[in-house]
Amino acid sequence: MTQLVDKAGRGAPTISRELSELQPKPRARTATFAARFTNIGGREFSGAKPVLLVALLGALGVLLMLSLALGSASIPLEQIVTILLGGEADRQPWTNIVLKFRLPKSVAAALAGMALGVSGLLMQTYFRNPLAEPFVLGVSSGASLGVALIVLTSGAVGGALLAGLGLAGDLLLSAAAGLGAALTMTLVLLAALRVQSSVTLLVLGLMFGYFVGAIVSLLLYFALPERIQAYINWTFGSFSGVTAEQLPILALFVAAGLALSAALVKPLNALLLGEDYALSLGVNLNRARIGIVLATALLVCAVTAFCGPIAFIGIAVPHLSRGLLGSSDHRLLLPGACLTGACVALLAAIVAELPGNNLVLPLNVVTAFLGAPVVMLVVWRQAQGKL
Repeated sequence: MTQLVDKAGRGAPTISRELSELQPKPRARTATFAARFTNIGGREFSGAKPVLLVALLGALGVLLMLSLALGSASIPLEQIVTILLGGEADRQPWTNIVLKFRLPKSVAAALAGMALGVSGLLMQTYFRNPLAEPFVLGVSSGASLGVALIVLTSGAVGGALLAGLGLAGDLLLSAAAGLGAALTMTLVLLAALRVQSSVTLLVLGLMFGYFVGAIVSLLLYFALPERIQAYINWTFGSFSGVTAEQLPILALFVAAGLALSAALVKPLNALLLGEDYALSLGVNLNRARIGIVLATALLVCAVTAFCGPIAFIGIAVPHLSRGLLGSSDHRLLLPGACLTGACVALLAAIVAELPGNNLVLPLNVVTAFLGAPVVMLVVWRQAQGKL
């Protein structure tokens, strides 16, 4: 009897612990599901994933060299290397073409691709919508309104812009687009401070974009035909309008937006499973919301001001990054979106130049050809229940 009691006495805690282990643990199961959904804690940083990032970096270098070598006049790659290292090319015009025209355009394309790729990733994660894009908050519409007010309504200034003011005209258009985007960014930030729902913020951004678009349409209706053409040319988007003097400003805004995005990695991973789950992990939703909106606005504002509204890169690049890396972990996706966005933008710039011809295609036409199939694939996979 004593032995039985002794066994029971010592066995009870063991049985109790074993039974407790069999009880469902919601928090643990939620964490496990989160790890599977976001692929966090698995093999993201081992095996092929870092190699893929290195491969993307190598592809970026190759595309950068090709963008410098290809165009209406082809330049040998060894001459490109010589020029970049400070040497003299066999032909003097090659040096001017590379340093004054192609290098600023290529760097601007890489920066714009990084900015749009990351901002699209932020929007798709925050709104939990695979079709969200960087311009969903209306920042691009604000920039378009700024340019429309300059080109479509101003008298002497508008006429001079149409005649071509060179650097001064480019700066004026960039400043107008930047001011319009900054005003929109301010309004969106104020709304984000007061609105608690991401869906409400999304609807407000869309409605603001429609409202500003209506104003631009009204200006277009009463504008002169040649000014309408000038405005339409700006809406096509272009990397070639960014000069060496403007590059530091563009790079500063993009660097600030990317740095802020990198600081939001943990909240972004938590938001993949919704705001309630993020709250359970101790995420400050108000601070995360403001950070995401501010980072997106900085990136989109800079690109739209200097390059115009570049379509499809922001919506397609995040999906390409997820497909290439096989992960939803933002520790991988942020650098992946940077590199993939830069590669896609450089590829679009090369194709738009139509190497060997003097004809240049509108940039947004090329990005639509590259990005639309990706978006269609996403919609099809969503309809099949694979997303």
